Amino acid sequence: MADRQLVCKECGVTFVFTQREQDFYKEKNFENDPQRCPTCRTARKQSRRDGQPREMHTVTCSSCGKEAQVPFKPTEDKPVYCSECFQAKPRN
Repeated sequence: MADRQLVCKECGVTFVFTQREQDFYKEKNFENDPQRCPTCRTARKQSRRDGQPREMHTVTCSSCGKEAQVPFKPTEDKPVYCSECFQAKPRN
């Protein structure tokens, strides 16, 4: 795969979708190319958080029992996993 030129749907700037990024997208099974340039992606993430750091919650992993931090408030009726156990879980 070669680097590709894409146009940002937010600002109209042409940006490079590198071979490395394409490999990452393929590895994660992402079906669509990025539609925003890195600058607009970062700005969008910041605006969703209102510039505030994410609130993290301490939990005990339902699989290994290790303490972990998650970016959501867990509920009692659903299992919560540390990042290692979550990555190891089979996906449907």
